[in-house]
Amino acid sequence: MNKCNVIGVLDNAMQGLTPEAQDKIKQADQIIAAPRTIELFKHDFKDDAEVIDLSGKMMQLPKIIQDSIKAQRQVIVLATGDPLCHGIGSFLLKKLTRTLINVLPNLSMVQLAFSYLGESWQDAKICSVHTKDTGEWLADSGFEHGLYQLLRAIRNNRLLAVYTSPENSPQRIARMLIAEGLAEYYEFSIFEQLLQKDELFSLHQDVSSVAKTHYADLNIVIIQRKKALENRRLFGYPDDFYAQRKPEKGLITRRDIRAVVLAKMQLQTDSIVWDIGAGSGSVGLEAASICEQGYVHAIEKNCADLELILENRHKMQLINYSVVCAKAPDKMAHWLAPDAVFIGGSAGQLRPLIEMILQKLRQGGTLVMNFITLENLNESIEILKSLNLSWELTQLQASHSKPILHMNRLQSDNLVWIISVNKINNTIEI
Repeated sequence: MNKCNVIGVLDNAMQGLTPEAQDKIKQADQIIAAPRTIELFKHDFKDDAEVIDLSGKMMQLPKIIQDSIKAQRQVIVLATGDPLCHGIGSFLLKKLTRTLINVLPNLSMVQLAFSYLGESWQDAKICSVHTKDTGEWLADSGFEHGLYQLLRAIRNNRLLAVYTSPENSPQRIARMLIAEGLAEYYEFSIFEQLLQKDELFSLHQDVSSVAKTHYADLNIVIIQRKKALENRRLFGYPDDFYAQRKPEKGLITRRDIRAVVLAKMQLQTDSIVWDIGAGSGSVGLEAASICEQGYVHAIEKNCADLELILENRHKMQLINYSVVCAKAPDKMAHWLAPDAVFIGGSAGQLRPLIEMILQKLRQGGTLVMNFITLENLNESIEILKSLNLSWELTQLQASHSKPILHMNRLQSDNLVWIISVNKINNTIEI
């Protein structure tokens, strides 16, 4: 059966191809490629070959190929390097299946870059920001930003290869690491114009230097961790670790209560968490630390607290956490559906919050609420009863040793009630 050949090519044109690949290019009736690749090979196509500029035609491509195969035409697609490594090959195989597509891979840009660097690459995480302009990464950017997945990969891997684009450049990636306080831990090697006469390598560059340097649009970046990230505990930070406003004992869920709340939230490494009434951020930030492959959305109505929350986030080197200043449920519409929700403060909106949360909560998810007043506790119980929900109530009061003369006494913290609702045990009809 006739197939479309997807051929990996390099910037050294025919010189970098096998005899089989060269023959298929010379015999093709129809060639589909990007303008730069067409220019590179235009003298190798047969005189009556149809040449199609790929620009803006990605979604039309499967039909174009199917029509050519049906007409018994020899159709090829030229793609850079290995078409199955962040290339067009995966897209075509998904749309047309293996029966219509034959891939002839070449060396990938990743392989070439690592060979020039003199490093093995089997452990490297390969990423791509060869996409539309993501915009600059700012200190309050979150999961919706186009560079978030790359930042998470950098945070979790010691060695990465990154396909860039003219807008999402090495400079922009470096500025992101500076904004997140990670610059000192990494170094960049940038490979420009590979296999072209003006190719250029910049090896083992400091992040701060990369952020200020211009590079050619065609480049690939290798990011290496040059020193270990600081070890951090998953949860259980002392209360005085957190920056906080301090009326009396501070607007913070204290460590003993925090540990129970996090346990009741039944977190997994990839959980999506909502923290409503974040205060100093302690519950949400420790949830983000536990859920390293997940994400935490937080909201706090007192805007003065946001600076403190972001300071705490920076100290914990967390990237999977964002916070907004608003009165819930405002500004929550775009949040990811949660696996766990914590309500530390409701600003008088308890019923609409509970109803909205239980609608959005994923099946098997958990809502946990803290109360320190009888009135709010009773209100929450009445709401849950009216919704025919089953729930669990826990009462906690921790006491801590305090010195008195040459002895010690116990001093009690405020009594706290914790209510948890699990969506496994409830049919939600609101």
